[in-house]
Amino acid sequence: MANTMATIEISASPDQVWKLIGGFNSLPDWLPYIPSSELSEGGRVRRLENPDGDVIIERLVSFNEKERHYTYSIMQAPFPVTNYESTIHVRENGGKGTLVEWSGHFTPVGVSDDEAIKLFHGIYSDGLEALKKAFQA
Repeated sequence: MANTMATIEISASPDQVWKLIGGFNSLPDWLPYIPSSELSEGGRVRRLENPDGDVIIERLVSFNEKERHYTYSIMQAPFPVTNYESTIHVRENGGKGTLVEWSGHFTPVGVSDDEAIKLFHGIYSDGLEALKKAFQA
């Protein structure tokens, strides 16, 4: 199983950051790679589309409002992995704003661990940069 994590510091408060990204249906609000998200199964499953029209279906595994994090798994996606599970966590950064962590683990299929790690690390890093820009606007 492979894994990766990206982090970013944001000058906004953890509550402000969580308000933007903490909803399971909020990816289109801050992640340019996902312009469309629809919830089903009482908000536990989201159907995403990327700009190319590829469909990604994810299931909410756990959600913790108080500690500001949620974990989800991929049920269907065009990615070369199985057993994918990821967590987005918003933390206080020692009184200096917020630290956001986006991590995941997965089993590569038809590609090397390094290729799969590079793919998801890029998605996480680019996504967190977009999130930071949302608070600089």
